[in-house]
Amino acid sequence: MLDFYYWPTPNGWKVSILLEELGLDYDLKPVNIGAGDQFKPEFLEISPNNRMPAIVDHDVDGEPVSVFESGAIMYYLAQKTGRFIDTSALGIKETLEWLFWQTGNQGPMTGQLSHFVNYAPDGQTYSHERYLAEANRCLGVLERRLEGRDWLVGDSYTIADMINWPWVLIAKPLGQSLDEYPNVQRWRAAVKARPAVIRGVDLGKDMRRSKPPSDEERKILFGQNVNSND
Repeated sequence: MLDFYYWPTPNGWKVSILLEELGLDYDLKPVNIGAGDQFKPEFLEISPNNRMPAIVDHDVDGEPVSVFESGAIMYYLAQKTGRFIDTSALGIKETLEWLFWQTGNQGPMTGQLSHFVNYAPDGQTYSHERYLAEANRCLGVLERRLEGRDWLVGDSYTIADMINWPWVLIAKPLGQSLDEYPNVQRWRAAVKARPAVIRGVDLGKDMRRSKPPSDEERKILFGQNVNSND
């Protein structure tokens, strides 16, 4: 059994998709970021960066194992189960490349684009244009990688596909047309057709935000500094 600390965002979907694909039993632990649950001491012991997703694995010898950061969680679970990962030396190397690329490039760039599209009250034209350009550049990286291949790593669907897919799923609402990226479009559709992927994206959809954050929520969500963990 796993404890799954989660809030329904593209970052959370990466891991929820993998859990559904693996068919693992998990106990969903919603962390309400608008209410500041991410700063509770008991959660910080699991996720020092006060971010979701995070897991606690009870199916181990000895004390439960906690894992934070989506890429680390996905690699940990794929290695533990021996599924959705190419276990050859080259396959592991390429999987790690695409996990690190996503968490260091596509995720931060598209996440910041999402912020300026959805939350910037005064438009922030330069910032919006900057992150839109970076998000489009990342789509170009995926387009080139998918030329002549069905999946990002090896011949099969893996955690490399799962971790890169959620931000592509919501590209259009963020102002990113996929018309110039036929390989990405094809790959996006192939991943979306998987039943476990739909279950992962739908997990906790009743918790999704239906209106802009209040001023108090904005302070919690966007007013963090060095003292935010106190």
